[in-house]
Amino acid sequence: MVEVQHRVSTMKLTDDFDEQRTLEELLDASKPLVPAECRHLDYLLFTPFRYAARSDSRFRRAGRTPGVFYAAERIESSVAEVAFWRLLFFIESPGLAWPANPLEFTGFAVRYKTEVCLDLTQPPYAANPEHWTHPTNYSACHAVADEARSLGATVIRSKSARDPGSGYAISLLSCSAFEEVRPRRRTNWQLMLSPAGIYARCEAPAKNLILDRSAFAADPRVATFEWVRD
Repeated sequence: MVEVQHRVSTMKLTDDFDEQRTLEELLDASKPLVPAECRHLDYLLFTPFRYAARSDSRFRRAGRTPGVFYAAERIESSVAEVAFWRLLFFIESPGLAWPANPLEFTGFAVRYKTEVCLDLTQPPYAANPEHWTHPTNYSACHAVADEARSLGATVIRSKSARDPGSGYAISLLSCSAFEEVRPRRRTNWQLMLSPAGIYARCEAPAKNLILDRSAFAADPRVATFEWVRD
């Protein structure tokens, strides 16, 4: 899932499509180069490999480190992961009121293929599941990502750390793992954050997901969060 893709923000800055295309080209030229092995892919797929990481994430260290494309086997898991990080933004912004309007996102699917996958739900890794789902400490995950790369793995499969439904996450370590060059099955989602929790809704196909206050309570930042805001 990514921020909504059906609107192009540069449209309102230009008078016609030619100007918009020129502006988009200028903006793209100012960004880091897309790695050579990723340039055949749609931007939604190569973007995680293009930029440095601003902070540590589960299988990637901060800085100009090897990219990781985070996804999930079920859309519900992706919704939960995205919802958690949006909630964390408000947790870390205590003076910010809940948004008056829903936050909008685009969900999509893509096929992947790998000869070597490191599956953390299988032995010997399954013996220590808390290492791969710890809410704040990613050190074990970073070490196992290093191991995966050393073994030639391009995919890590793990239990989703945020999905209350115990879904599974898929983390692609290389652009070579994509079997398709562009996403498919795009869906538009709305997330509404409120004192009651998070409500997620997709219009087509119709799907609703409710993440109440207890959904992410295993994370200490959420457990102590004051949900009611002025």
